Amino acid sequence: MKVCRTVEEMRAAVAALRADGDRIALVPTMGALHAGHMALVARAGEVADHVTASLFVNPTQFENPEDLSAYPKTTDGDLAKFKSAGVAAVFMPNPDEVYPDGAETIVETTKLANMLHGKVRPGHFRGVTTVVCKLFNICQPNVALFGEKDYQQLQIIKRMVRDLFIPVEIIGVPTVREDDGLAMSSRNVRLTSEDRAAAVVLNQSLALAERMVADGTTAEDLRAAVTAHITAEPRATVKAVDITDASDLTEATGPITAPVALMISAQFGDILLIDQRVATP
Repeated sequence: MKVCRTVEEMRAAVAALRADGDRIALVPTMGALHAGHMALVARAGEVADHVTASLFVNPTQFENPEDLSAYPKTTDGDLAKFKSAGVAAVFMPNPDEVYPDGAETIVETTKLANMLHGKVRPGHFRGVTTVVCKLFNICQPNVALFGEKDYQQLQIIKRMVRDLFIPVEIIGVPTVREDDGLAMSSRNVRLTSEDRAAAVVLNQSLALAERMVADGTTAEDLRAAVTAHITAEPRATVKAVDITDASDLTEATGPITAPVALMISAQFGDILLIDQRVATP
């Protein structure tokens, strides 16, 4: 496995892998790898001849500097996991390699980035699309894989690729969960034991929502029920409960007659967690 620190090194590594016309996959990560990340790597190996990855904690998607500094870093273990999984090349730059002095260009989906979870974390998705666009230009994959847990992010990246005619296929991979149903996240390790136990309320509320949609309900009743279920957990502070059309993220209203995306976020102590589910009536 080749570890690349510069743009030139990564481009050379990908060019060598592509020499025979092989298909290249990219799995963008910020490290602190868990089984959810490795599910992306495994799926990448099924859809491409060679798997590449990035390992970069992107500063522009953190609105809170303390959140950035507290983000877990397990670089040696991450590289070992990538190598064991057969990753061919990893792009692991310093921030000034991705954001050189004087860099001022940003990439933003002006509508999708500033609605729903984007209201909870202003500027977050602008940072995501900017860095992902850079990674696509640097790593030049044929296909890139992202987790469905960050459902709005997945739709934003698909929209960016469509709007900018970027020749990269985007594949979403289902959320990987802990045994008790909590969605795997690098943030989970920062939860206190009490908050970790309480956080299962997110998956429980989505299971409730899924049952309600299957039985027939309105978006308004669904939002009220999910909000009430999370609020009943004293350690959880609801930040957002969004119910939208699964394809374009427009707000769902009235009786639910088509698939909807349920996207929730809640604060546990100083840790913000998100989860999602697509429910079909």
